Amino acid sequence: MYRTKFAAAALLVAFIAGCATARPPNTRVDYDKKADFSVYRTFGFPKETGTDRGGYATLVTSYFKSSVTTAMEARGYKYSEEKPDLLVNFYMNTRERTEVRPNPDPFGYGYYGYRDGLYRGWPLYDQDRTVNYQIGTINVDIVDAEKKQLIWEGVSEGRVTEEALANQKVTINAVVTELMRSYPGKPNM
Repeated sequence: MYRTKFAAAALLVAFIAGCATARPPNTRVDYDKKADFSVYRTFGFPKETGTDRGGYATLVTSYFKSSVTTAMEARGYKYSEEKPDLLVNFYMNTRERTEVRPNPDPFGYGYYGYRDGLYRGWPLYDQDRTVNYQIGTINVDIVDAEKKQLIWEGVSEGRVTEEALANQKVTINAVVTELMRSYPGKPNM
């Protein structure tokens, strides 16, 4: 049991460290300031979530449902398949990002290192470099099921590593857990 908890904590730390180069994922939360979160007691999922594709539930959908269920039940909510007070929806997307960065070689090191200390090359030799990487975004929406109105939204965005893509279940669980820390509601029992 202790090893399992330690391994899970180690994977979470590795994910968070691997999501961004020098900074953690950017997390944003917003909610309806007028909503009375204490009146909600049950939660469920829409018939088709944001991660479902082609009329069937994906593995990613099952990972989200498991993580959300754990987080909501830890707050005291009960899962209900029929007539839940809250509907929880989610979405995950990755996309390529390209940045042009100044060449970190302003004094002629690297290929032109033989010039070091003697003279500089022409300014045209100091070329910028292009960096490509993936950005991942995870959204979690909590909706008042009766009113069909969004009452809470959590968004996490950060640089994605190959390890995070290869371990989507762990990645999704870590992000959902972190986002749900900011969820203001608990049922009033």
